[in-house]
Amino acid sequence: MLAEKFTSIFREEHRQVRDLLLALIQAFKTRDKVNIKLMLQKLAIVAGPHFRYEEESIYPELNAFFTKEYVEKLLGDHDMAIVFAKELVTLSGKEDLTDEDIQKAVCILQSIMPHVSDCDGLSILIETLPQEKIQRALDARDRARERGLNLIDWADNERKRPVPDGIIF
Repeated sequence: MLAEKFTSIFREEHRQVRDLLLALIQAFKTRDKVNIKLMLQKLAIVAGPHFRYEEESIYPELNAFFTKEYVEKLLGDHDMAIVFAKELVTLSGKEDLTDEDIQKAVCILQSIMPHVSDCDGLSILIETLPQEKIQRALDARDRARERGLNLIDWADNERKRPVPDGIIF
């Protein structure tokens, strides 16, 4: 039962992120600056706690299933998403979005999408973990949500892993 609860929550969070990424693509394409800012805020609010509990409680357990290199790749995807989120915020603050800005934003958003689908698939492995480890993941999720830091605030102030220099778009 606990595994089903976790899978349902995890999948729903990935659906939220997917839907926000798709909405952002559309908002950038139509240069809808109000929705761009709104969707970026929503995405940061959803992604902050989600990334946090993934990194603090789920990813360490993945070493039972994957190589260290693959787990590091997942963490690297988060590094990239954080850098990209900051770039999207910068773009959203521009007075006028150029065609190049739109193309860049869409490319960034599409670059994040594979992590969302790949990460969602992790639930079929996580559900095989002992109940106490699944409960720890759910507890970590609750703590992250209670803390309520958006993605950028968490990354800049509380994330244990610094974003490496040199990630550029």
